[in-house]
Amino acid sequence: MLVTTTDQVEGYPVSQYLGVVSGETVAGINALKDFGAGVRNVFGGRAEGYENELIKARLSAYDEMVARAHRMGAEGIVGVRYAYTTMGQGNMLMVSITGTAVRFTPVR
Repeated sequence: MLVTTTDQVEGYPVSQYLGVVSGETVAGINALKDFGAGVRNVFGGRAEGYENELIKARLSAYDEMVARAHRMGAEGIVGVRYAYTTMGQGNMLMVSITGTAVRFTPVR
């Protein structure tokens, strides 16, 4: 499935817009990662535990969106956008991704 942040794809004209499609994931951050991030905040450096959780959450939301588009019969998703929101006491992160599921006209 072709997935892009652009609204159109050169060489692949959109023949049908199937509708908005999305994927969401809520990731919790555990106390050990919070502690490690706090230490890095004081001494500098990257919070690798948080980064890894963010990557997993982003990939999970992406996979969910693609699966939903596939069930709609889409050949691609255009106009993809991510959003990140903290939830709870700031120890949970929601990643959502949206786009438009489409079918393309074959170019010959």
